[in-house]
Amino acid sequence: MNQADSDIMRKLIAEKFRLAPTEEAEVVVINSCGVIDFTERKIIRRILELKNAGKKVVLAGCLPRISRSAIELADSAISPDNVDRIVEAINSVFNGGIRILSWRDLDKTCLQKLRSRDNVIAVVSISEGCLGHCSFCATKFARGKLRSFSLEGIVKEVEEAVKSGFKEIQLTAQDTGCYGLDKGEFLLPKLLEEISKIDGEFRVRVGMMNPQHAKKQLDSLLKAFESDKIYKFLHLPVQHGDNKILEDMRRDHSVEDFLEVVESFRKNFEITLSTDIIVGYPTETEESFWKTYELLEEVKPDIVNITRFSKRKGTTAEKLKEIPGWIVKERSRKLTELSIRIGLENNKEFLGKELKVLITSSGKKWMLSRSDSYRAVITVGELGVTKIVKIGAFRHNYLLDEELLNKNGIF
Repeated sequence: MNQADSDIMRKLIAEKFRLAPTEEAEVVVINSCGVIDFTERKIIRRILELKNAGKKVVLAGCLPRISRSAIELADSAISPDNVDRIVEAINSVFNGGIRILSWRDLDKTCLQKLRSRDNVIAVVSISEGCLGHCSFCATKFARGKLRSFSLEGIVKEVEEAVKSGFKEIQLTAQDTGCYGLDKGEFLLPKLLEEISKIDGEFRVRVGMMNPQHAKKQLDSLLKAFESDKIYKFLHLPVQHGDNKILEDMRRDHSVEDFLEVVESFRKNFEITLSTDIIVGYPTETEESFWKTYELLEEVKPDIVNITRFSKRKGTTAEKLKEIPGWIVKERSRKLTELSIRIGLENNKEFLGKELKVLITSSGKKWMLSRSDSYRAVITVGELGVTKIVKIGAFRHNYLLDEELLNKNGIF
């Protein structure tokens, strides 16, 4: 979502200023994230480095509404729903600065974007904010309650991106599954159906959706995912394997909800499953940790995003006594090792198989492509090209095209 917001700000800035490398720039815009404490501290250090180098700093993204330390250091600041006022924020840095933090219902599909052409991926925001009240989350302080963008506006934005040559459309939100609920109904399936009608050769990756919302619209979601233009990719964050901890986290779903959605998708499609885990939540016991471990062993997700619990100021979980760091680190290590083993087992199944892939971005000697289920395949070729590859090797998090191996030897 920050990338999508950056595309908006980049367009507006380019109309009034010259975009320059950081070392040449007079003013630097930092589009910040506030999910965990480590990231906040990293961004604060970066602000200090830039100011010590004589730069003016505009702080955008989530931290202006989350971090008093970060906003006090910046010369100007804007919240996510004020990205269209970035030029005003930049101009103000030479005149005492400005803090633009008022809440607005801004439909970002109406704003033009200046997207990078280093790849063929266009990120399209479909909503901002969420309906959740997770005990650990500070992002809700920055993004607020759910505001779904215009369905017609999103479809038009996707259509324009496809006409401009973008081949992969990434639909993003704090929770794509609740898109439309602020307007009274689940609208994600309808949105996907309308996007699938757009002419052109492109693929759509649906971003993260929470299990409780996916479950309530499961049949219509499955029908929408039948389109050849929709990657068979499911990012469904379970966060923990113990229902007691999920209640403590105020996640509004159960392990069983998660399993039902996963099983239904797998029954209908060959999917790539991604999930998120928080390890070391303050009420997590040794027994409940192993429930998470056992859940991952059972479900065998292809991608597991493991985050150690991070206390965020103002959240309910901030008041809880934290588990000693060495215990959390050890639990995280065990989950990481398990995830790598599962990834190797899952990817081994593709050895020798042929897959249709879309090349989406480039490295120095290779290209990144995606299969119909969004599985990462390292290959050779040109951006935006669809081709058939034969899998000659694998790692836990990607597959390797036999043609690439023949050209480059051991990868």
